[in-house]
Amino acid sequence: MKAEMDKIVSLSLGENTAELQKYLSSLTNNQLISVITNSALKGKKVGTTIKGIFKGSPPNSTEGSNRRLLIYEHCIPLCESGELQTEVAADIIGLLMLETHTLSGSSLAQLASLFVDAIKVGKMGSGKSLELFPTVLTALAACEALAYGKGELSGEEYKKQLINSLCSSRDVPLSSDELQFLVEKVLRMFTKLDLQEIPPLVYQLLLLSAKGCKKQVLDGIINYFKEQDIQQEEESLDLEVQSIPQDQLRHVEGTAILHIVFAVRLDHELGREFLKSFKTSYVDLCPFSVALLLSVARIQRYEEQVFDLLKGAIIKSFKDEQLQQGSKFLQDLLTGHCSVAQMILDTVKNSVFGWDHVTQGLVQLGFFLLDTFGPKPGPFGKSTEGSATVARTPTQQACKLGGQVLLQSFKMHEPIRGEILEQVLNRLVTKTASPVNHYLDLFSDIVVSAPMILLESSSKVTETFDHMSYLPLATVQGLLKAVQPLLKISMSLKDALILVLRKAMFSSQLDGRKSAVTGFLLLLKNFKVLGSLASSQCSQAVSSSQIQVDVHSRYNSAANEAFCLEILSSLRRCLGQQADVRLMLYEGFYDVLRRNSQLASSIMQTLFSQLRRYYEPEQDLLPPVKLEPCITAHGDQIYLQEPLAHLVSCTVHCLMWLQNMRQSAQRNADNSDEEDEEEEEGYQSDLQAILESMTRRMIKSELEDFELDKSAEFSLGSSVGVKNNIYAVLVMGVYEVLMEYNFVKANYSKSCFEELIELFSRYHKLSEILKEKSGKGRVPSHKTPRSLLSMGFTSTLVTVLFRDTTQSREEALSVLRSNGEFVRYAVSVVVQKIQQLEETGHTDGPDGQSTDRTFRFLCDMTSVLMWRYTNIPSVVEEAGKKEKRSSLSQLCLEGLLRIFTTCQQRYPDKMAQLLSAMESAEGDAEQDNGTEINYFYIRQFQRALFTQLTGAEEDFNSKEAQLLVSILSVLSRQLKPSSQQFVQMITWTVKICKETSFEDAAFSKGLLSLLFNLHVLYKSPVSLLLELCQDIHSQLGDIDQVHKNNCNQLLVLSQVDRVLDEVDWLIARKKSQTASDKLGSGEATQTAGQQDAVEKAVTVQLGTLLTALNELVQTALLPGTCTITLLRQLSRTYTILTTLVKYYIQVCTSQHGALPTRFEKLVKLSGTHLTPQCYSFITYAQSGEFSGGDDKKKKRRNEVNTAGSAKLLRETKAIPNLIFSIEQYEKYLITLTKKSKVNLMQYMKLSTSRDFRINAATLDAALQEQDASQETTESQDTEETQEPKQKKRKQ
Repeated sequence: MKAEMDKIVSLSLGENTAELQKYLSSLTNNQLISVITNSALKGKKVGTTIKGIFKGSPPNSTEGSNRRLLIYEHCIPLCESGELQTEVAADIIGLLMLETHTLSGSSLAQLASLFVDAIKVGKMGSGKSLELFPTVLTALAACEALAYGKGELSGEEYKKQLINSLCSSRDVPLSSDELQFLVEKVLRMFTKLDLQEIPPLVYQLLLLSAKGCKKQVLDGIINYFKEQDIQQEEESLDLEVQSIPQDQLRHVEGTAILHIVFAVRLDHELGREFLKSFKTSYVDLCPFSVALLLSVARIQRYEEQVFDLLKGAIIKSFKDEQLQQGSKFLQDLLTGHCSVAQMILDTVKNSVFGWDHVTQGLVQLGFFLLDTFGPKPGPFGKSTEGSATVARTPTQQACKLGGQVLLQSFKMHEPIRGEILEQVLNRLVTKTASPVNHYLDLFSDIVVSAPMILLESSSKVTETFDHMSYLPLATVQGLLKAVQPLLKISMSLKDALILVLRKAMFSSQLDGRKSAVTGFLLLLKNFKVLGSLASSQCSQAVSSSQIQVDVHSRYNSAANEAFCLEILSSLRRCLGQQADVRLMLYEGFYDVLRRNSQLASSIMQTLFSQLRRYYEPEQDLLPPVKLEPCITAHGDQIYLQEPLAHLVSCTVHCLMWLQNMRQSAQRNADNSDEEDEEEEEGYQSDLQAILESMTRRMIKSELEDFELDKSAEFSLGSSVGVKNNIYAVLVMGVYEVLMEYNFVKANYSKSCFEELIELFSRYHKLSEILKEKSGKGRVPSHKTPRSLLSMGFTSTLVTVLFRDTTQSREEALSVLRSNGEFVRYAVSVVVQKIQQLEETGHTDGPDGQSTDRTFRFLCDMTSVLMWRYTNIPSVVEEAGKKEKRSSLSQLCLEGLLRIFTTCQQRYPDKMAQLLSAMESAEGDAEQDNGTEINYFYIRQFQRALFTQLTGAEEDFNSKEAQLLVSILSVLSRQLKPSSQQFVQMITWTVKICKETSFEDAAFSKGLLSLLFNLHVLYKSPVSLLLELCQDIHSQLGDIDQVHKNNCNQLLVLSQVDRVLDEVDWLIARKKSQTASDKLGSGEATQTAGQQDAVEKAVTVQLGTLLTALNELVQTALLPGTCTITLLRQLSRTYTILTTLVKYYIQVCTSQHGALPTRFEKLVKLSGTHLTPQCYSFITYAQSGEFSGGDDKKKKRRNEVNTAGSAKLLRETKAIPNLIFSIEQYEKYLITLTKKSKVNLMQYMKLSTSRDFRINAATLDAALQEQDASQETTESQDTEETQEPKQKKRKQ
């Protein structure tokens, strides 16, 4: 064989082609084949050999042509066999490519068939020779005619036939139909291929998309990965082996995303197509497409579009979810909800598999959501939402999602941590005008989740500290609370903070100095001095449990003590500053003492020396406190300088806590440090003496001693009045603190309680004067100053007043119980504390910041208030009825309502715990589960309401009934709509609504809204609406009869709005579905079944609603708000009917379906029942406007002239809007009639509302009157022409 090969090579190198031809002719086909095979396998001179054979085989001769074909037919399988070296195979294919165009048509056809057959049976092993196939097809398409088989085909036709039997690549020129066919075929192949082969195929498809079918290619790729993700999820739930490893799938997805982004960069048409597909509906999104969108966002021209698109999708998804959750009708109709938020969080999770191109987009998206949906500043820059509340509205949920995305990304991706941290801190520093709670929460979460990582970026945190004295106080507090765990493990950070705080101490800004106090107090709480009592380790605001560092090994206790004492000496300077700064200090000392009891002597000395400045040591002098130094004057203005009551309060609480600790410590250990004991004994006994002397002398002091008697001036307009107001508040505060101190100290002794009542009577007298005086001024509303009693004390006080049955305490407690004003005061302070907790999330005084303790107090208060309300009938309190204020029972109810609301907002998971605490206090702990307990209380409140309603109407207490309804609606939120109790609750509410006939607007409104809120979670409220509308119609009578009160109709109308919202949402949803079905027409058949259900529901809802409105339109509603609202609702109903008609026009155009008979009935109902009644109602409304209620109007014409004219303008606008809506509806019905070939207009009557209207009956009556009074025909004529004028008012 070698000889033949050498001969061919040598001859080909020579000039004599004829000799070469002759030699080749002498070789048989088999010999030729073995020459090529041998040289190819050895890899020697194969290129030259093949070139030689081509040279000696002229394409124009039959022999030469056949020999060329033979080489092709042999070389292709040889290259695919895998026995050749890759370079050799590549060389051979290269040579064959160059010579393809010389082959004859029939040879090309044979060769193409060879390829097709080999591909079909799967012989294309390495796929190397496939590079030759496009070249063969291109050459084939250029052939004029092919004598192939028995017939003749053009090259183009033959190529089509081949493509039909196989899919080709981008190098072949294709028509649009061929391209579409090809794309569909390749996409169908995806599922059959191995996962690793997908990215190259995606790449090829994207190159192909340059010729068209862009949407098809993108949708196909995205749907493939969407299905893979779903499959992966289902498999991960099964514990069997997964068919595709997760990491492999994610890596393939990552590569595919890179390919697509690359293609979008080069082809902007592709980018536009990609974004367009998500603009209409977010339902098509999936984690893969979210990741793809975020990657595309890195291309600058798409950035804004992508984030706007995602923002819209997220907010719409949350809104839709809210709508579905709030309506049983929608839940039954549509199963499941596609949550965009979950997709985004899945994308974050998936991005851990090396999706670096997605992470940047995730960070941007997170901050974009936080910035866009974060809390907005309220009036005067105050934050409107507390950070403790649960995210309820769609915007709050979107903001929370932004935080979650950033937190998860921070945990997973190291490279972006620095950037996230920097951006969060920058926003904390720069956004001083708007609330930054959401950034603080995120920063706090980051610190807790990765404290050690944060230490690497501690320079950024230190930099933020430098700006601290310029930041709002709330931001500083949040920031310090968040970095607290870091201070324990980083010396440098702690030192930096102390430096900044010291500077801030001397800041010219008041907020700066307050920040310094906050910071120092926080440090004191958290750097324990060794030997502090065990109880000081109370719950910390931010847990630092995952920082495994023993504080005392890093800082020894001596250093800690020196450090704390140094801070205390800094804080003492604050005692000479403004009242606000001092106030912060007094409020913080108690917590410091509880956590760091070794600092007791320093703190107590500080408070003691401060208190002595304002205490009158001379025992015979009254009053015992000096009020003069507590105020300061600046020009004409007078300011509070020393919050004396808070100072006394702080001292008392610290003293009582230390005494408790010492008692428990003495019980535990007898021997202790004598010296310290003596020192403590010293200032404790001094303080006790001062407090006792103050109590004694404050009881003796008359109001004249403080210059605060009835003749004193309290108007805030004069400086004397301001001074007296400040004095009064201080004195009342001191009385309150002394009451608390004496109660605790009394240990239930009767004489001490009598002193306490003395103190209270002084307090009460002063508060009454203050109320009375401030009521006279120009500003009538007087806010009671916040009570200084602690939450724990108020809780104990109401418990002993109402529930304590211990025999030995009976006599002493009767002193307190017999004083009705004192009992009332105790309950009102409880209500005030709960209100503060509801609004801010914490209360003043000790333990106010500790959520666990606060919740414990709430539980105690609830059981007491509940007992007081249910066990003492309100008949006992009838004596107080004559007064204008609310009864004790009512106060208890208000307290309960506030507690339940607060618990739902602040402690959503603890509601059952709260109720069971009440239960155990009640003593019938028969129910274990939460729903049962809840329903037990619901029944108690139902009983109370029933008692109210069954009494006589004059005994009915509207305020109490409203409170009961509010409590029922709060408690009913805890019931599951599927539970039996929920159904019982609805049945009861319906019964009450039907049986109650009290004319009390506010109560009826509350009861009806409770009914609707329950009903909407049980089933659609349209049937209920219909009943109510019929009821209103029967109550108020027809258009030409008398009227009654109109509050309930307004409520019913607002419910109409709710139903319309749902219907509108459903139609919009169907429209977008139809649009997407039109694009991918394959799906239309599948959704036909489901489509029917939604359309049927929409038609039924609208049908019932039309019947209900038909009742209202015939009702004599009062002119005014009610009529306008009805007119507006009617025009909205017609607008939505128009939308439905447009939807059917769309359906008829795209799918040529027949109109459902239900829809025809709906059109008939609207045309025969509602529209004519609407027109008569318009006439009625206009007559009410211009002539109705004449007698009343004459009386009040002057007062309400301007208001009336504005109102008329508003009313007359509602009427044309309604007429326009009706006419639009009829216009589109005409279009639908043409499209569907069904005559829908047969039910419509021509409108007369634009014509002159002459009411014949009125005219006759008027004419007869004229006849009776005047016989003259002339005057009759003039009257005749004038009368219609009054009636033919146009809109």
